[in-house]
Amino acid sequence: MTLAFQGTVGGRHRLVDAMEKSTGRGMYVEDFVYPGMLHCRLVRADHPHADIDGVDFSKAEELDGFVAGLAPGEPGTGARFGVLPISEDESALPSPRSLYSGGIVAAVACEDEVTAREAAALVRVTYTLLDPVLRPKDALAETDCPLHEGTVEGTNIHKKVDQEFGDPDGAFERASSVAEGTFVFHGINHGFTEPIGCVAVPEANGRMTLVSATQVPHYLHRSLARVLDLPMHRVRIIKPLVGGGFGGKSDPFPHEMVAALLARKTGRPVKLIFDREEVFLNNHGRHPTDYKIRIAADEEGNLLGLDAFALIDGGAWGSFGVVTTYYNGVLSLGPYRLPAFKYSGRRVYTNKPASGAMRGHGSVNARFAFETCLDEIAEDLGRDPIDLRIQNALPANTTTLNHLRITSNGFVECLEKVRERSGWAEKHGKLPYGRGIGVGCGFYISGSALPIHRTRTPQSTVHLKIDLDGGITIHSMAADIGQGSDTMLTQCVSEAMGVSMDRCRVKARDTDTGPLDLGSYSSRVTFMAGNAALRAGEAALRKLQRACSRLTGLSAEEFERGEGEIYFHRSNPSVTVSFEDALTEALADRGALAVKGIYRAPKLGGSFKGSGAGLSPTYSYQAFVAEVEVDPETGFVRAQKIWAAHDCGRALNLTAVEGQIEGSVHMGMGQALTEEMKYQKGQLLNGSLLEYKIPTPIETPEIEAIVVESIDPEGPLGAKECGEGALAPVIPAIANAIHDAVGVRLREVPMTPERVLAAIEKAAKVQTHADS
Repeated sequence: MTLAFQGTVGGRHRLVDAMEKSTGRGMYVEDFVYPGMLHCRLVRADHPHADIDGVDFSKAEELDGFVAGLAPGEPGTGARFGVLPISEDESALPSPRSLYSGGIVAAVACEDEVTAREAAALVRVTYTLLDPVLRPKDALAETDCPLHEGTVEGTNIHKKVDQEFGDPDGAFERASSVAEGTFVFHGINHGFTEPIGCVAVPEANGRMTLVSATQVPHYLHRSLARVLDLPMHRVRIIKPLVGGGFGGKSDPFPHEMVAALLARKTGRPVKLIFDREEVFLNNHGRHPTDYKIRIAADEEGNLLGLDAFALIDGGAWGSFGVVTTYYNGVLSLGPYRLPAFKYSGRRVYTNKPASGAMRGHGSVNARFAFETCLDEIAEDLGRDPIDLRIQNALPANTTTLNHLRITSNGFVECLEKVRERSGWAEKHGKLPYGRGIGVGCGFYISGSALPIHRTRTPQSTVHLKIDLDGGITIHSMAADIGQGSDTMLTQCVSEAMGVSMDRCRVKARDTDTGPLDLGSYSSRVTFMAGNAALRAGEAALRKLQRACSRLTGLSAEEFERGEGEIYFHRSNPSVTVSFEDALTEALADRGALAVKGIYRAPKLGGSFKGSGAGLSPTYSYQAFVAEVEVDPETGFVRAQKIWAAHDCGRALNLTAVEGQIEGSVHMGMGQALTEEMKYQKGQLLNGSLLEYKIPTPIETPEIEAIVVESIDPEGPLGAKECGEGALAPVIPAIANAIHDAVGVRLREVPMTPERVLAAIEKAAKVQTHADS
């Protein structure tokens, strides 16, 4: 008889909410309907920068079905909030200025959505126009009228970062090879399937409930309580199923405050669902950035130093911008050893939709620049690009120059895997003109070690309740946004207790019942909430072990999990107790079992300013190879295949890990080749999915997801992140493959046919001139 517990980790598991979603039974924000519910539409600014002089609802009020309007200056509309305490610069409505074209300036609530749309169109807003700040370089200059209070030295600089480690000047003086360039990144949007939306419900007892498609119920809870001037226990957040987020739903937003203020004003539930253009106008996508970089290496290929400068367009609000500014530096080193590093970052306010967090936040742009320059150094030194990367790879169990603690590290294995699987040795530099292969690498955090609010509360907490029915209820507020975190919590608990996943049910949608979790951002959920769930499961197991001891008279600590939901005694394996019997004994004279598990990151980092940025309990690693075909007559690039190796620690669910890798590749390919938000005088020109060019399945290449398991000593069951880090390597892998195909280096994304063709034609002219 096999007694050893076979476990639930490492195989393939259907997500626990898969049937709920695939049958249409799942509840998204759009599905929530309440008695007496009103519909809200927003009035948006026509100008990129203006004072709001007045809002006239008189024409809208004539409509049958008009109930209420909300204008600047009304109670709560000017209360400041933001996801970061250091830059709480947003408000529900302008206070006093509208900061971008498409920003919310007023709102209406009506009996139905059609009337609400008509009413919003009838609202008249009068403005005093102000000069807009549209170019990031203009935001660096001193001004008498900064867009926000507290900017740097009378400019529109939101955050200024200057860091230096080692001797970067000396590194470049000693260098045998230097690669440098300025890389240009245009802003992009998340493109999630479900539009943004919420429903605000005033309760009979005076509490306010907000149903919102949010990644951060906790931070929304805090901000809404502030805006409504209520204690947090008088506010409730419900997070239903979320149809994708990728960072785009990880802020508390003005529209959520507007809906709640209108609900309070009318005493009725208020529903607000964005159309797609409004999603683009809300933005909070990847920051447009000009990134200037230099990398130095000696004649043997050892990296000596990095010097980088980032000018980051933050748009109208702070959002995660302080973190972004640091991440563009501290995450730029990547998975490599560097003895010298210098970084300067400037995030500026402009009169455009705010930029914020997007998958791979803060690392994606820097990785493209670094990995492209690294290939140039390899070319200059006559080295194979993969060999050069292996030579400079960080080892496991070390500390980086900027005090990041490295634990498990499967980076070299990732490189070896993609070299072998892609046929690199037979292809690189050897394919016909127009065909090429390239490599790109990365690493990413598994949760930010420092919480946004500096408190002593845990970063993740999980409660378990087990009652007479034998079901295990997992209470958490870790936000499942489609990545499968509810399934991960179930796996960790069932693994710890030695029971079937079918026994577990996750309640992670209501702040009234879910304990504190900081939300779904910075790839923190698997590592942090997973550890909390594992510890809760272990606490429940100890109670069951003690019950086994009472039933048998044998030592509790020697009872182990066995196959088939039994516990057997290690010293006397013939003695077994079923889970049901152990539970019955554990409940006797006590009632329901209630336990908890928490996670708090260990103390990490140095003492210098900004030392907390980029700190993580562990890091994931990636190495990707892309094979592309480039049409030299049109500049059109088609990715043929991408080999994507990702070190995720232990893969808890292979199906989910592979899905995350494939999704990251698709999203990264969009930034690489087609996606950008285009503006003219502050007006967004392509705010629809017809004009904003996300790659379709037709353009998606064959993807070979290669899972590398380094088994992290601190991760839950050895796991670490797999949702974000796999995006960053895609862009440089494609860019380096384009160079291998047609001999040109691209430093601006997206690498559209026009830009690729221009680079080919420029290279041809240079060659013609050299030949003559």
